[in-house]
This record gives sequence, C-alpha cells and structure tokens, in this order.
Amino acid sequence: MTTTTSPSAAAPFGRALCAMITPFTATGALDLDGAQHLADKLASEGCDGLVLSGTTGESPTTTDAEKAALVRAVREAVGDRASIVAGVGTADTRHTVELALEAEKAGADGLLVVAPYYSRPPQDAVEAHFREIADASGLPLALYDIPGRTGTRIEPDTMIRLAGHPRIVAVKDCAYDLLGTQKVLARTELAYYAGCDEYVLALYAIGASGYISTVANVAPRQFRSILDTFDAGDTAEAAHCQQRAVPLIELMMSSGLPGTVTAKAVLGALGLPAGPVRSPLRPADRETVDGLFAAYEELVSAR
Repeated sequence: MTTTTSPSAAAPFGRALCAMITPFTATGALDLDGAQHLADKLASEGCDGLVLSGTTGESPTTTDAEKAALVRAVREAVGDRASIVAGVGTADTRHTVELALEAEKAGADGLLVVAPYYSRPPQDAVEAHFREIADASGLPLALYDIPGRTGTRIEPDTMIRLAGHPRIVAVKDCAYDLLGTQKVLARTELAYYAGCDEYVLALYAIGASGYISTVANVAPRQFRSILDTFDAGDTAEAAHCQQRAVPLIELMMSSGLPGTVTAKAVLGALGLPAGPVRSPLRPADRETVDGLFAAYEELVSAR
C-alpha cells in the first residue's frame, strides 16, 4: 500500500486518490478488463490510491459479488503501486460489515464508509454504526461525510470521539463546513481528504492529507500537480493549478449531472474504458459531452 506524507498531515492511503468509475460493457455488465486498464493508467499517471465502489463507482447499482470482483481485479492490475480503498457503506450496519469483510478478503487496503443514509439516525447511532464496522474488520477506515446525499451529518464532535478508535484513521470531507473541518483537524490525527474537487487546495493548505477526486478519473496529472506544487513551496502556482481546473470541475460536478455520468462521458470520448451508466442514471447528451471534452482539452493543454 502506498503511504506518502504531506508537510501537514500523514496520508494513510497516499495523497492523490481517484474515486474511480466502474466500467461496464456495452450491455451493462461489469467490465473487469476495462477496470484493470483504467486502474493501471490512473496509477501510472499519479494516483497514489483508488477508491472503488464509491458514489462515482455506482455502488448503489452494483452487486456485492461485483464489488468484491472489482477489488480483486484492480489489485491484480496495480499491485502495490496504489492503495485500494473499498466503498462498503450502506444504510444497514449488518450489510456494511459483510461488505467490509468481503473487501478485506478481496485485497483492499482500507474501507470508505458513508454515514447511514435515508433513515437519518441520531449521532449516538451514527457513532455506534462506525464503531461496529471498525471492530469487525482489520482494515483502516475512512469516514465519508456527505450530508447532501445521505441526509445525515457526521458531526465534528462525533468524529472527534471516533478518532480514538485505532482503525478509524481518515475522513472524506464533502460537508462544505470549513470551520467544522478545522475543529476536527485541530483536535485529532484523522487524515482529511477533500471529497469536493473545488476544495482540494483550500483543505490541503489548512492541514488536509490530499484528495479523493472524481475529476481525477480524466485529469490525474493535473490534479496531482496542485499538491506537488504546494509541497514544493510554490503556493502561487498551486493556486493557478487549482484555478485552471475550475471550468472542468464546474462542468463535471456542478452542472446538474452526477460526476459518474460526466466522468464516463469524458472517458468515453477519450476511448478509455467507461461504458454506460446503470439506471436510474442516464448518459450525458451530445451537447454536454462536447462541452465537457472542450473543457478537458483546455485543462490538459494549459501551461
């Protein structure tokens, strides 16, 4: 498993992580060959780690068997060149434990566990949920805080308590709460990963460990350059790297379409493994694809 460090924080899964899409064949079946090809490319172009079966990986519409097969295939493709973090979070604690154990058997290095969604449990129940999962597996666990999708926040005070568990080591932060993030960073050793691409540099500059990026599916080198230039002490160039990515970030993540749809659109236009999205998601239309690809080309050609 890759382990690197930034000047400000330990990075248990590496600094530059991609929330990888799950490639499907034209008929909608899991494309393991395509997943291996894409994973190899991402690892070769600067991704320290790959997060599988997250939101971008269409976890709601992949089976438990597909999730485990994906981990095994990607591990075979990347070896120890990149860490593998398996998304195992569900609304059911027992099911999440089952997925965690299967991911461990399949060769994952860590787990990404989202707050239980839809049922909106209170904070003591949220805390108990994470503790049960962390107790069940030997793998390090990253909390995934994305209340805009789950309807349930992992409150900063809850994170501070959970940080005392030896296997709860990180947070994927999609809460848009900069004050809360700083509160947890100041009082724990949890490694924070920016889960919103527009916040990569902002969080890194205040002590985060790196990012888990959807846009890195299509621009891994460009996103890694944000961290690398900051680490080299060129903060002005790091800001320029972040700013140059804004048009693509906006189109991929803030245009009304899920990042899964937009990432697959760009990858498909590049001739890389992606395939269709599974229902209820729908593919991007031609006009949207053209706009995404134009923004992609502008970013990768920038100097």
